[in-house]
Amino acid sequence: MDKDAWLPLFLNFSAQTSANQTQDIIDGKTKRRRKGVYGPPPGRRMVVFVDDLNMPAKEEYGAQPPIEILRQWMDHEGWYDRGDKEQAFMRIIDIQFVAAMGPPGGGRTQISQRYVRHFNILGFVPFAPEQLERIFATIMSWSLQSFASKAKSAIKDVVSATTSLYRTI
Repeated sequence: MDKDAWLPLFLNFSAQTSANQTQDIIDGKTKRRRKGVYGPPPGRRMVVFVDDLNMPAKEEYGAQPPIEILRQWMDHEGWYDRGDKEQAFMRIIDIQFVAAMGPPGGGRTQISQRYVRHFNILGFVPFAPEQLERIFATIMSWSLQSFASKAKSAIKDVVSATTSLYRTI
């Protein structure tokens, strides 16, 4: 598939994000394909990137409504049309979700296992300072291979200073 076959959609969750906002944003990017079926324009697929997935505040019973509306799509391939008097079920096709979140704390919460089960999860641990320096020194050495040896000799000092500044910040 070429890059034009994909329609990106970015959602940035916060503590105030609601299920209605989430549904409205996605609904606003889909078109009616046939009765009861919606999706991106024919011949295209939509990828929805959700940043800060675990930021929405929990409600009284511990659920996070914006996450629950996404889980409803993952369980049933759609949700109910709130704008329709009959609230007909809207099947949404040719859509895929990708999400990112930080560890719980500072406003971020745990998300339910009923939702997590729909994802393949990648976790990253912080790099040790020596690992970062080796990675960036290798990249700089490759990038500066056609430069004079004077420039190449500064690689270690530049990388060391940069990673030191990063750790300080």
